[in-house]
This record gives sequence, C-alpha cells and structure tokens, in this order.
Amino acid sequence: MTDGQAPAAPASGAATEAIAATQVAARAAAAKRGKNVIAFDVSQHLAITDVFLVVSASNERQVGAIVDAIEEALLKAPERRKPTRREGDRENRWVLLDYIDIVVHVQHDEERELYSLERLWRDCPRIELDLDDVEAEPEPDTMDDEQARAWGWGTPQH
Repeated sequence: MTDGQAPAAPASGAATEAIAATQVAARAAAAKRGKNVIAFDVSQHLAITDVFLVVSASNERQVGAIVDAIEEALLKAPERRKPTRREGDRENRWVLLDYIDIVVHVQHDEERELYSLERLWRDCPRIELDLDDVEAEPEPDTMDDEQARAWGWGTPQH
C-alpha cells in the first residue's frame, strides 16, 4: 500500500484470519466425518464474532472426537489458537468452542435438526469451505478397538 491505508476487509465482512481459521477447523471436522459442515459470515449481524461454523455428528462420541480434532488443528496452526470458552462437552450433544472471531458449534444430529441454526442464520453469507479433497477417517463401525483408538474414537474425554 503506497497511500498508507490499511488493506480492505474481505468482501464477506469476516476478517481474513477468521476465514482462514474456519477453513482449518472445517477440514479437521470433515476428516473426523463431521457432517453438513457449513460456515456463516455473521459479522454484519453480530458484533461479538465474525463466523459461525456448524458441524453435526451421529453420536456423542463422534461429537467429542470432532471437537478434539478442531482444537488440535487450530492449536497446531501458525496462529496457535486456543478456545476462550468450551461449553457442552460433558454431554457431547452440542459443544460450543468460542475463539472470539469464530464460534464453532458441533451438534448431535438431533440437536442440529431441533435448533436449526441454518434457518436462524440463513440471511448471512455462507463461507466457501472447499472440503472436497479432505480424506475422512474410516467408518467407526468398521474398525476394531485398536484402530478406533488410533483415530481418536473411544478415548476418554477431558
């Protein structure tokens, strides 16, 4: 920038860093077989965050595995992000990870259908996640106990 001005914000409104972190989190969720992974740019509607990332899972154990994978991926990212708040992990029906500029919702399929966050935020722009090339782990039902542990299934929650 030769005129001394800061770079323009992305067209979506969400900060570039938030979108990049959302991509990392979405890829981690998809690798753990998270379903219906979508992200909304809520920056024009909420002052407290830029992005909602919503993921669903078939059971409580998978919710926990997805949450753990997202936390690990964001901690390993160059910005080394840690959530400022983690809620709902005792029951693993709806876990919320708050990274200030990103709020991640990992929901059991039943909670996803009941609360329908997509309907609530449908007026917000969706963020392209490009998850087609993510290699998902094997189906848990096809794994023995040792394979399941290697993929992070059935490990104790903390």
